[in-house]
Amino acid sequence: MVAKVFTSGLSGIDGIKIEVEVDISHGLPSFSIVGLPEPSVKESRERVRAAIKNAGFEFPNDRITINLAPADVRKEGASFDLPVALGLLAAMGIIAQGAIDSHLVTGELSLDGRIKGTRGVLPMTVLAAKERFTSMIVPAENGREAAVVKGIKIYGASHLLDIVHYLRGDSGLESFTGTTDIVTRPEAEDRLNFSDVRGQAHAKRAIEIAAAGGHNVLMVGPPGSGKTMLARRIPTILPSLSYDEAIETTKIHSIAGLLSQEKYLVSEKPFRAPHHTISDAGLIGGGSLPRPGEISLAHNGVLFLDEFPEFKRNILDSLRQPLESGNIVISRVSQAVTFPASFMLIAAMNPCPCGYYGDPRRACICSGSQIHRYRTKVSGPLLDRIDIQIAIPALTIKELSLDTEEESSEAIRERVMAARTPQKERFGGRQVHANGQMTARMVKKHCGVNAAAKDLLERAVEKFGLSARAYHRILKVSRTIADLELKADIDESHVAEAIQYRVLDKKMVA
Repeated sequence: MVAKVFTSGLSGIDGIKIEVEVDISHGLPSFSIVGLPEPSVKESRERVRAAIKNAGFEFPNDRITINLAPADVRKEGASFDLPVALGLLAAMGIIAQGAIDSHLVTGELSLDGRIKGTRGVLPMTVLAAKERFTSMIVPAENGREAAVVKGIKIYGASHLLDIVHYLRGDSGLESFTGTTDIVTRPEAEDRLNFSDVRGQAHAKRAIEIAAAGGHNVLMVGPPGSGKTMLARRIPTILPSLSYDEAIETTKIHSIAGLLSQEKYLVSEKPFRAPHHTISDAGLIGGGSLPRPGEISLAHNGVLFLDEFPEFKRNILDSLRQPLESGNIVISRVSQAVTFPASFMLIAAMNPCPCGYYGDPRRACICSGSQIHRYRTKVSGPLLDRIDIQIAIPALTIKELSLDTEEESSEAIRERVMAARTPQKERFGGRQVHANGQMTARMVKKHCGVNAAAKDLLERAVEKFGLSARAYHRILKVSRTIADLELKADIDESHVAEAIQYRVLDKKMVA
């Protein structure tokens, strides 16, 4: 008898419908799985055999063939255990085929029949809803994660026997219902806030512009000047995730196995801060079976790279594609996988290896060649892709001890949200959501300047030797500055301020 159970595999951040076909026939006892299974899937034979026996059922002493269709798609992970076990039970006549047809099933089995949580349940649930399954059976610990998807019933199970009783109609399974209020910003007394940052008005202004237009930022300053402190507070002034953005971001974290029963949905802008010793695959993503890296985990949020020049040169240069396209393609012999990677890059670096070049209070001990080598670790093409480059000077003890009330994140965020409103109208219906994501054609359409501003920009390009990409970046930042002032047109003052945020271009010329 042949039985069928539907489950899902993963490709990138999307689920793939997989049909588990089970055939039990007379012949020498064997148990084989076909359909391009990875070793973790082949090992499910022993887990399934033990789980069925320890659940109290007699395992068939016949020829068993499991086919995972489509056969040309590679399958990996332990999430096929449960659908294979249910397919065997259906083929043995213990459960009815009709009872399982409307469900999509996923889960890993223990040897005693317990069902363990698995990664990637959210994209599988999105697929189930898209394929119009009425319900889905998942491990109980993944129930809340799956329930955030609308339009499908989610049932959680903790043991194989629970599902058997449910499919026979003897008892029910735990039902999970998603909450509708999932993207609110939690309030907490210990939440990071820009009011904690003393001084640095110029840096705060630049970061406000970056948040308003989704621009990349490079901060250059000595140790202890507050670069990391500023970077970690950027998510507090960014717009909240929409429902669709929250689902897409959570799918990536689900595939990476970073969700839990408590944190089952990414409801705030992600903030990722990998160490500079990270590998290529860790930052960009990769592996024999591609997994998302830090740039994808920062999707719809912030990627903070401290000690920017200390990252390997090839790793930094690999950021150039996702900064332009908003996604990363990882190619392998067997497949090419695309992961979304639309993030705000916030980078921080010292002005020199010792960190004190240009500091009036401490002497720099670096030679000219050392400073040159240090700065050229970050390539020109990558710097071109960073819209805002600002100097962060060290504060004096007197400035730090001033008892003045600094502007809060809430006040800055109000202005950021106001500046985002005309951008929504400007790019409505497109994949572009902010000025920093504009294409060259959009820049030409939306960033027209008057004669005085055009003349100022041309002189800046000639003096600093700016590239065409840097020219467009200045126009994008000018557009955002105008949006913050709620002005429809870009004038000379907006362009002049935008040019100020090209610190490294000026220093290289000087």
